[in-house]
Amino acid sequence: MKINARELNRATLGRQLLLRREPLGVADAVRRILALQAQQPASPYLALWNRLDGFRPADLDAAFADRTLLKATLLRITLHAVHGEDYPLVREAMRPTLHATRLGHRFAAAGLTPSDAAELEPGLLEFAGEPRSNGDMTAWLAERVGEERKDGAWWGLRAWAPLVHSVTGGPWSFGNSPAYVAGPGDRFEGGPDEALRALIPRYLAAFGPASVTDVAQFATVQRARVRTAVGALGDSLEELTGPDGTVLYDVPGAPRPPEDTPAPPRLMAMWDSVLLAHADRSRVVPPDYRPLVTRVNGDVLPTLLVDGQVAGVWRPAEAGGIEATAFHELPPEAWEGLAEEAAALVELLAEREPRVYSRYGHWWKKLPEGEVRVLAG
Repeated sequence: MKINARELNRATLGRQLLLRREPLGVADAVRRILALQAQQPASPYLALWNRLDGFRPADLDAAFADRTLLKATLLRITLHAVHGEDYPLVREAMRPTLHATRLGHRFAAAGLTPSDAAELEPGLLEFAGEPRSNGDMTAWLAERVGEERKDGAWWGLRAWAPLVHSVTGGPWSFGNSPAYVAGPGDRFEGGPDEALRALIPRYLAAFGPASVTDVAQFATVQRARVRTAVGALGDSLEELTGPDGTVLYDVPGAPRPPEDTPAPPRLMAMWDSVLLAHADRSRVVPPDYRPLVTRVNGDVLPTLLVDGQVAGVWRPAEAGGIEATAFHELPPEAWEGLAEEAAALVELLAEREPRVYSRYGHWWKKLPEGEVRVLAG
């Protein structure tokens, strides 16, 4: 069966709750969409505001505080929020990658080995039975590996060991100075390959249909591992042909809305997962716009989503409201929809951080000219 580009777009948007806001609680929503990018503290909140009917930030505060949802270095070796029940699965699927990237060159350059990590980990987790700062952790390590090796040791162990971020307060539960606490004691029953086989259908249900390369990109795992896992899943996955002839996989029976399904305008969070979960991001990000919204250092700007595709960027305006910059001409009805979204977003931000993402404003000087409007100002 062949799937065209618009059908692929609508399938992913539907699974990511971006075709309509759904009446779900925050924990159920995160399980359904699998993971939220969380490098910037506000982003999980804005991501769920875009997806949920009646979203209340206090509900996400509570889910982080009681650790129903966990924030940790996971997919793509970046910060993500996942459901606590999914944390062991995601972490185990990525364990070979975490080993290679965190116990490799920089850890070795500090004169440490994976055996040292295994020896240090139990004590580190016991120490992290209560929230600890970076300074606390490096001081603890200095007593065991020496002052000159503490930074290299902590660089490796803070992602290799099962540590999660602890709530520190502020408008979005987490501040810019993290605190760490030991993650849940439960481990995935099975090794990394079994975990990857379990993760792939969850990924497809949340972001599919998708290719082997897409899965590898999403989880930062080797393509060979993904091919082996897909082969082992066999007939439990459906095989499709993508717009360019690429083989795509999907969960049988997963929704694939018609290509003419309306996709309402959205003001997406920085680093929103739907922009980053595929190797081929053209299903949501037009290729010409990808270098505009993903900056050279990896920052992914807050974007306008119009008819299911990135059409520009937004930021809070100096005098209030939302400044929206469109990279191409938009029809009046798109601007009307964006204005409605902006009014709701201004109301949400007023209680938390009206100038959210303001530290990233320097990127606007490097963007091409476009149509700029201040919405809900």
